[in-house]
Amino acid sequence: MLQFESNWRFTSPGPVPLSVVHAFSEFIDKIAQQGDAWPIVEKFKFYFSGGGGYSSSLSWARSDMTDRMHDAAKNAPLFIEAFWKGCNDCASSGLHVPDVALINATLAEHKAGYEIRPPYLVATQDYTPIAVPQHTPSLDAQAKPLIEEALAASERFLNEGKGRAAVSEILWLLETIATAFRGTGTGDESVQGKYFNAIVKELKGSHRGKAQEQILTWMTTLHRYLSSPTGGGVRHGTDLKEGIAMQTHEARLYCNLIRSYITFLIQEHERQTAVATV
Repeated sequence: MLQFESNWRFTSPGPVPLSVVHAFSEFIDKIAQQGDAWPIVEKFKFYFSGGGGYSSSLSWARSDMTDRMHDAAKNAPLFIEAFWKGCNDCASSGLHVPDVALINATLAEHKAGYEIRPPYLVATQDYTPIAVPQHTPSLDAQAKPLIEEALAASERFLNEGKGRAAVSEILWLLETIATAFRGTGTGDESVQGKYFNAIVKELKGSHRGKAQEQILTWMTTLHRYLSSPTGGGVRHGTDLKEGIAMQTHEARLYCNLIRSYITFLIQEHERQTAVATV
C-alpha cells in the first residue's frame, strides 16, 4: 500500500488521464504474457475493483478488468496504488514488472500529476487554488456569499474530476463580478454595457496605455477561448469535430487564471470606488 494524503482515499483529487489507463493496460498485457494470463489478469482486476469473483473466461476477465480500470481511474491516487499493488504481487511470484522509474516516467509522460517515491505517492503539481479576497467592501453585501458559493462549487467540481463544470462555474462568477462596474466612471466614460464583453471593452477604453488595458485584454482572450466551441466549449457547447477535450490539469489552470482575474476586478472596483468618493 502506498502512503499519501488521507483525504484522497475518500474524496478524489481528480481522475488519472485516459492515456495512463491505456499505458498501464499495455503493461499488464506484457506481464500476463510471462505465464498463465488468466490468473494474472484476475489479480489486477481484483486490485482495481477491491474485490469481486472470477470472470468466466480470459476474454471476459480482460473486458471486466478494463471496466474496473476505467472506473478506478476516477480517483488518480487509488488507481496508481491499485496498479502498484498488482505489480508487487506479480513480482513476488517471480514475474517481471515495470520498476518504479518506468512507472514514474509513464506518469510524467502523460502528465498524470503524481510520482511514486516508495512508500509514498506524491503530487507533482501545485493544486492550491489562488486565493480571492474574502472581503469585498466596494461591492454589494450580497456579493460575498455569491462569490464564496461559486468558488466553493468550482473547487468541488475540480475535486470530483468535473473540469468543464468547474471552469463554467467560475467563468460565470467572472462575468457576474464584471457587472459591478456598470455605472462607474464619469460622464461619457461611465460604463453602460450590460454584458461581460461590452463592460470589459468600455473598461479598456478608459485605461488606454495603462497596465489595466493589457490585463483586461488577457482576460477577454481567455474568456473568448473558453466560450468558443472549438476552445474550452464551456458556454456554447463543444464542436464535435474540432472541439478540444479539457483535461483536469488544464481545468485547474483555467480556474486559477480566472481566480486571479476575479481578484483583479474586485481590487480594481475597490480602487475606482475609493477614488470616486475622494
